[in-house]
Amino acid sequence: MSRSERLLKLLQALRRHRRPVSAQALADELAVSVRTLYRDISSLRAQGAEIVGEPGIGYVLRPGFVLPPLMFRSDEVEALMLGLKWVADRGDPALAVGAREAATRIAAVLPAALRRELETSALLVGARARSSVDVVGFELLRTAIRSGRKTRLLYRDKHDASSERVVWPFALVYFEEARVLAAWCELRGDFRNFRADRIERIELLDEFAPRSPTAMLNDWRGALQASGRTILPEPDSAPF
Repeated sequence: MSRSERLLKLLQALRRHRRPVSAQALADELAVSVRTLYRDISSLRAQGAEIVGEPGIGYVLRPGFVLPPLMFRSDEVEALMLGLKWVADRGDPALAVGAREAATRIAAVLPAALRRELETSALLVGARARSSVDVVGFELLRTAIRSGRKTRLLYRDKHDASSERVVWPFALVYFEEARVLAAWCELRGDFRNFRADRIERIELLDEFAPRSPTAMLNDWRGALQASGRTILPEPDSAPF
């Protein structure tokens, strides 16, 4: 068993135990010495795992630890990094910064050989076909979705007519040429899609939507399937 596989098995063993488990019990489960077990725990802690405990008492893994990228195969890491490059190039400013920071953190914990592969990777993100200017910040739209709050929009449709809408946002769809906010529109009493580059003003209201974003997203997908449309409609093909 390689060291990476052993560390993965140790994480899985710790996740199975909600109460402190002794080093000897963990060592027996992994078929290693207690001394090796202590070294592996130190390695996982250095990579960010919140393992609480000490020799003679036992160990427990606190919730929230994400498996480090060094456990991934090379093609999995390449897929992650390619996706992060796409977001860094095409995402709004906050997401782009997050993508670059995530890529840096992933690269920092990779083995040297994998890191060299990424540095010389032939997987690139091409130029945008066409860019659109989004008037409002995506961070505010993401906040509306995460919080489940009703949102007031000043929206200009494809015929250049402006209207004020109160909507219940539940998803953002990213296309090459546009970004689309999916929401329940109180004015229309139905699902509507709003191009972000046509939103002229956005205001988060104090009132929460009566349904959760997850429930609305599921219903929206069901409605699209029932009508024979794709799950992610083209920006200008859906009702606005």
